Amino acid sequence: MLRVYWVSLEVVAELRPVIARIERHDRDLARQTRKASTSVPLNIAEGSFAHGGHRRERYQTACSSMRETMACCHAAEAAGYDPRVAEGTYAKMREVIGTLVNNLKR
Repeated sequence: MLRVYWVSLEVVAELRPVIARIERHDRDLARQTRKASTSVPLNIAEGSFAHGGHRRERYQTACSSMRETMACCHAAEAAGYDPRVAEGTYAKMREVIGTLVNNLKR
């Protein structure tokens, strides 16, 4: 299992209060943020035990979902929802994306 699996779970936990704040303004964006963020560790776990092309597909999906999670947070900020995403959480998102991109290059 990739170490970023655990990092992605930390992101999910750290986003719980962020999603709650987004939900006060935009239920759909909160739902999308929740779905995107929780799919990351699921796809990493699935990819860790897959072979060949299936592994690549799962890691690609996890990477895309983490990018979507980050975009949801940015959209909430731009809309003035004041989600208060910690820089450390953004750093963890970038770490997950970077690790998955490196694994996709192999």
